[in-house]
Amino acid sequence: MCGIVGYIGKKQAAPVLLDGLEKLEYRGYDSAGMAVYDGKQINIKKATGRLKVLNELTHGGELLPGTVGIGHTRWATHGEPSDVNAHPHFNADRTIAVVHNGIIENYLKLKNTLIERGYKFLSETDTEVVAHLLDYYYKKCKNPLEAITKVMHRVEGSYALGILFSDEPDVVYSVRKDSPLIVGKGKDGNLIASDVPAVLKYTREVYFIENEEIARLSEDTIEFFNVDGETIEKEPKMIEWDINAAEKGGYEHFMLKEMYEQPKTVRDTLNPRIKDGRIVIDELGMTDEEIRAIKKIHIVACGSAYHTGVTNKYIFEGMARIPVEVDVASEFRYRNPILEEGTLVIIISQSGETADTLAALRLAKERGIMTLGIVNVVGSSIAREADKVMYTWAGPEIAVATTKAYSAQLIAQYLLAIKFAEVRGTISAEQVAGYITDLKKLPDQIEMLLNNKEKIQRFANRYIAAKDVFFIGRGIDYAISLEGSLKLKEISYIHSEAYAAGELKHGTISLIEDGTLVASVVTQPDLYKKTISNIVEVRTRGAFVLAITNEENTEIEKAADYVIYIPQTNPYFTNSLAIIPLQLFGYYVAVGKGCDVDKPRNLAKSVTVE
Repeated sequence: MCGIVGYIGKKQAAPVLLDGLEKLEYRGYDSAGMAVYDGKQINIKKATGRLKVLNELTHGGELLPGTVGIGHTRWATHGEPSDVNAHPHFNADRTIAVVHNGIIENYLKLKNTLIERGYKFLSETDTEVVAHLLDYYYKKCKNPLEAITKVMHRVEGSYALGILFSDEPDVVYSVRKDSPLIVGKGKDGNLIASDVPAVLKYTREVYFIENEEIARLSEDTIEFFNVDGETIEKEPKMIEWDINAAEKGGYEHFMLKEMYEQPKTVRDTLNPRIKDGRIVIDELGMTDEEIRAIKKIHIVACGSAYHTGVTNKYIFEGMARIPVEVDVASEFRYRNPILEEGTLVIIISQSGETADTLAALRLAKERGIMTLGIVNVVGSSIAREADKVMYTWAGPEIAVATTKAYSAQLIAQYLLAIKFAEVRGTISAEQVAGYITDLKKLPDQIEMLLNNKEKIQRFANRYIAAKDVFFIGRGIDYAISLEGSLKLKEISYIHSEAYAAGELKHGTISLIEDGTLVASVVTQPDLYKKTISNIVEVRTRGAFVLAITNEENTEIEKAADYVIYIPQTNPYFTNSLAIIPLQLFGYYVAVGKGCDVDKPRNLAKSVTVE
C-alpha cells in the first residue's frame, strides 16, 4: 500500500516523481502529492483522486521547478481521502516535508504531547506527527540526521519515510522500518522508491534498505546510517528485469499481459530446477538430512498465496507424507501456534514485504524454527530474513489481482514436494520421471488454454449482471475454487464464494436460486462421481452450472450446462491448468462491467501494514 518516490539530481524532479508514482499505481491509492525544493523553499502540491489529477494540477510537473523532491500515492488509513490528508505533510513553516508508508501505532500519544507543546495539526493522519516531531528535535539539535534518529527512537509501528529539509537543500533522506524502501543509484541523480519498477527507467543498480536504517542521498553520493547515526556499508544489487517487463506491451491491461506471461513464468521457474531428470534447487541450501528431519510443515501466506498453500497441502502430504497445516498469515501468530522441533515454516509472498506474512516469519524464527521463503522479489525482507529461500522468477507483476505470481508459486511448491518426497524415499524414480514429464508440458498446455479464450469470453458476457456466483470443488478442486472466486470478486465486485462441494447440504445450498451461476471444478478422477452428484443437486434447485474438467471426463456433459475442458496432466498439477479459464472468466466479466481491472477499488498490491 502507498507508494514513495524521491529524486535528487540533474533533472527536474517533479516529472521524475510523477513517472515513478505512475509505476507504483498498482500498490493502490486514493490521493497523491509531491514536495519539491525550488532553490528557496519547499513547494507542495497534492490532490485527491487518480495521479492524472496531480499531473494536470502541476502541468506534468512544470509548476514545481527544482531538482530535489519527494512524491507519494496514499491509500487512506488515518483520515478520509482528501487534499489535506494527502502526503506530503510538513511542519508549521514548511521547512520539513515528509512522505510515509506504514502505520505509526503510538501517534495519538505523540500527537497529544506535541499539542501540549504548542503544535497545531491540520490533518487527521498519523504521518503529520512525524513531520512535527522532526521539527521539534531539529530545532533542538540543528542536525537533520540526529533529529531523524531521535524520531526513530520515539515512534512505534511500521514506516518508510522520504524527508526533505530546506536547511539541507541538496539532500533527500529516507528511513525504513517494516515497510519496503529501496535506493537507486543513477547516472543523472539518485532515487528512493517503494519498489523497483519506479526506478527501472533510470537505473538497475539498487540498494535494499534494511530495518532501522537511514539513507542520505545527494546528487552524486549515497550514505547509509543505523538508528544511532553510525555509518554503515552496503553493497548494491543489479536488477535484471527488462524495463519492458513493467510496461503493458500493447495489452489493454497489465492483468491480461500477465496472464499471457504465465507460460514463460512457469518455464522460468521450472527449467533451471530440472537437471538430468532430477529436481535441483540450488539456492535452497537444504541438505538431505534437513529434509529427512522434517516432521511437519506450516504453510503461511495471505490471499492468493494462501490458496497455493491449500493446493500444496494435498501434494506435500500425498507425495512426501509430511503433515501440513496451512495458515492465513494474519491469524498465524495470534493463535499461539505449536511449533515443535522438526517443523518447517514455509512463507509465501510475491512481494516479500507482506506485513502479516513477515510477522509470521519472525515469530517462527523467534521460536527457533527453520523458515523457507518462497518469494518473487530478490532482496525483499522475507528473502533476506528467511533461513532458506526459493525464488519464483516471475518478473514484475503490476496488476493488483495476481495471476503469473500465483502460477509461479504453485510451480515452486510442486518442485519442493517432489524434491522432499524423492529425498525421503516416499516416491520412486519412475514416479519422479513421470512428474517431471508432466511439469514440462504445463507451459504449452497453459498457452493452449490462453489461445482458446473466446469460449470463456462469450460465456463471461452472459454474466456481467450477475449478483452472486458460487464455486465448488473437492480436494485440490476446492483450492482452485477459492482462487477462482477471489479473482472474480476482487476485480468485478460481484459477490462470490467458494465452498467445498461436500458442504453444500450443510446450509449453503439454500443460497441457490433460479439462474444462479455455480462454477464447478472437477479435475480429480477419484472424486468425479461425488462432485457430479453435487452438480446435480444445485441444478435441480435452479442453478446454471459451468464445469471445468479434464478432457477425458465427457460424462460431465450430462450434468453440467456448460463445460470447459483442460488438457490431461497429473491430478496433483491440475490447478496450474484449471485456474486459467477461471482467471479469464473473472477478467472478461470485469472488463464487460467497465471495472478498473488493474487497480480494483479499495485494494493494494502489497499490503505492508496489518
